[in-house]
Amino acid sequence: MNSHSYGRRQRHGRGRSRRRGGRARFQEQRQQAPKQKTFWQRIAAFFGGNSGGQKKPATQSRNGQHQQQQREQREPREQRPQRKPEAIEVTSPRLYVGNLSFDATESDLFDLFNGVGHVQNAEVVSYRHNQRSKGFAFVSMQTIEEAKRAVEELHDKEFLGRKLVVSGAKSSDREHSHD
Repeated sequence: MNSHSYGRRQRHGRGRSRRRGGRARFQEQRQQAPKQKTFWQRIAAFFGGNSGGQKKPATQSRNGQHQQQQREQREPREQRPQRKPEAIEVTSPRLYVGNLSFDATESDLFDLFNGVGHVQNAEVVSYRHNQRSKGFAFVSMQTIEEAKRAVEELHDKEFLGRKLVVSGAKSSDREHSHD
């Protein structure tokens, strides 16, 4: 015998009512009464979320098919006019290379720009967390004249399936001078 039971033994299990059918009767009453929304369901409904506490089908919420169907039902939008990159004058040997294939490596750029002049450095800009290319790079040529020649020869040239955008890179001191 346990020391905490003091010689008395309970006949009902944990969480059960001593009254016969107590829990079952409570569940019946709960099913008959209209179901009230929880606090969070009311908050979500207020902000346009899923009202009524009903679950969406898993295929719609997981892979965006529902959102795609909504987009298709709307009128087709006009496509945005393609933005032309602003032409930056070449004032330094450093060049911006845009619309770059995500498969392009620094050695690919080095080889491409070496055909125009002497390349000091080629740097593909990539995301830190997964090292995937952002689609642009910076190339430093030896002289400003070589940089200008590279812009003339390689701008709008097809490279790995995309037309390159080659222009002068914005210098960091020019960005800070706007203050």
